Amino acid sequence: MRFTFFIALLLIAAISCRPTNEIETVVSTNTGFVKGLYHSETGIYSYKGIPFAQSPAGQLRWKHPQPANAWNDTLDATQYGPICMQGEPVPFSMWTHEFIAPSGNMSEDCLNLNIWTKEGSVSELRPVIVFIHGGGFTSGSGSVPIYNGENMAIKDIVFVTMNYRVGVPGFLAHPELTAESDRNSSGNYGLMDQIAALEWIRDNISNFGGNPENVTIAGQSAGAFSVNYLAASPLARGLFHRAIAQSGASLLPTGRLSNDNSLAAAEERGIQFMEQIGAETIADLRSVPAENLIAFQGQAGSPVIDGYVLPESVYELFAKGNFNDVPLLTGWNADEGLVFGPPATAESFRRQIEQQYGEHSNEILKLFPSGTDDEARQSQLDLASLTLFGLQNWKWAQMIHKAGNSPVYLYHFERKLPFTDLQQDFGAFHTGEVPYAYNTLNQSSRPWTETDRILADRMSSYWANFARWGDPNGNELPYWPQTESSDYLTLFFGDSIYVNPVPMKSRLELLDLIYSEQTDQK
Repeated sequence: MRFTFFIALLLIAAISCRPTNEIETVVSTNTGFVKGLYHSETGIYSYKGIPFAQSPAGQLRWKHPQPANAWNDTLDATQYGPICMQGEPVPFSMWTHEFIAPSGNMSEDCLNLNIWTKEGSVSELRPVIVFIHGGGFTSGSGSVPIYNGENMAIKDIVFVTMNYRVGVPGFLAHPELTAESDRNSSGNYGLMDQIAALEWIRDNISNFGGNPENVTIAGQSAGAFSVNYLAASPLARGLFHRAIAQSGASLLPTGRLSNDNSLAAAEERGIQFMEQIGAETIADLRSVPAENLIAFQGQAGSPVIDGYVLPESVYELFAKGNFNDVPLLTGWNADEGLVFGPPATAESFRRQIEQQYGEHSNEILKLFPSGTDDEARQSQLDLASLTLFGLQNWKWAQMIHKAGNSPVYLYHFERKLPFTDLQQDFGAFHTGEVPYAYNTLNQSSRPWTETDRILADRMSSYWANFARWGDPNGNELPYWPQTESSDYLTLFFGDSIYVNPVPMKSRLELLDLIYSEQTDQK
């Protein structure tokens, strides 16, 4: 059944204390009607907390997500649904409240998604962006304030966020789970949740004005790693048509998928987890209250080369050309190394490099100098940022050039986020680009300037254009060239927007050489 958002099937005047600019509105899905809100001042509809799968609790804990059950009464989708099981979200370090999942509403019954869409006819079939949250695969939610999709919907994007299982509930592998599976695998339930959400979007998004044939998956940090996994997974084929990966991919041994994330190694961690929690069987473990599991969050929870969602490592799949070859927009931030531990002294940094890089340590120290403690600290930050983020995203671009046919657009974000007297200057920190990329500065009380607001409007326009055409360029925007293997031109987002060669190219090339040797030896 199709609807026109000028009418939206049912426009029900609010009868409670709801603000006068909010009107309740009902849309159909394949499991029942959902009631959202129409915001008359912005012309945007929002639908929140829509189940895309059954609750993965009880006997469905550590199972493939099952399709959501149909409901008879109209579902209230005016508020965010529960977040998935994790430690209680609290602000820390550079991540103030707008970067953190809302607290006070947590449940295993968390497989829900949120949609923002603009008024107009559903026959317009607008491009869709599905944003996958970060959080190190142990935390996060689609309801984080800076993921609010209203301003992207104003730019004619149907914007979707989702929850997926994280930590132990999302990624536990164990021999008993592998044996009971008809796929002879275990782990990666969180990635299966993401795929289930994409399947729901394929089947339902046209009722919200979205085009199921023009879906962009986007993510930051663990969400960007997820985008990379989905690009490699045969299970996600055809469910998306473009990819945006902000600070994350898994194409080197330093990424999320190295030797210790083979299924066998993950199963061993699962055995150790079961011993720690005092359970003897998976049946026992399924009866443990969910809140007791999260005390061990992260110890047995990260993506696995399971032979099903990921038949091989992402690197091997890309090297063989077995990946979803779609246009890619990817990059990283200037000051992401700040997320890694205390600053090193010159002596400790050199010792660390010798231990980690062995015969290549002298080459590393030439490009990452440590003559003084201050110099060593900066080298440590640069090295950390490049090895986990920059190098991975650059490598993805490389592998598309070698084995694919799609265009690639590289960016580097260097705008230092403003801070108050009660905050610290963390520069262009990890996740700092998100409120610019999705134009959600209004979700934060930081002292934004006109420069920030202009940058957010332009950056989010690039993202919207890319979702629309597979090319971020548009009227009145500085030209963003495709990156080529011969130059790796990159668009820099800072106090201004400009094009330059990829930053730290000689460092990237050395690290690529070192880690490629390690990869080839596996």
